[in-house]
Amino acid sequence: MENMFKIGDFVIKGSSGICRIDNIGHLDISAANKERLYFFLSPLNETNSKLYVPTDRKDSGLRKVITEEEAWRIIEEIPNIDEAWISDDKQREQKYKEAIQSCDLTRLVSIIKSMYHRKQQRTAQGKKNTSVDEHFFKVAENNLYTELAFAIGKNREDMREIIAGRIEEIMGEKASCEKP
Repeated sequence: MENMFKIGDFVIKGSSGICRIDNIGHLDISAANKERLYFFLSPLNETNSKLYVPTDRKDSGLRKVITEEEAWRIIEEIPNIDEAWISDDKQREQKYKEAIQSCDLTRLVSIIKSMYHRKQQRTAQGKKNTSVDEHFFKVAENNLYTELAFAIGKNREDMREIIAGRIEEIMGEKASCEKP
């Protein structure tokens, strides 16, 4: 099977986030299949951690980090991405988990928007945000901002302002185009 990744590539690996492929080789562990090749990954956010992913697994959960162009396209699409509204609490938590595990940035935006509006509604009713919503909001936001920041070469901490600024520009451009 031909590999689509090479040493030095940056990939997304599920909950581990952005990882660098440090090597491709055989595991030197007695229980490991000596014929099987693995990606040796170093997660960027966990400096002392190493991951080993078989190169022949189609469901490895690895994908290349998005490009700068793709990142800006996602940012510009944020106003058009629908919320993922799920009224059932158990289904909602499951959908949050699935979206986060998918590493699909559009799905992350969708659940972030949903949780943000849900929080606003609960606050208006004098209720606190649920711990489940709070947890998944932070994870989804961190995963989204981390990959977008990496792709455009900015700091993760600046992403909220960068996104808000770009959306304001887009909305201003739309408004000026609609004027007679």
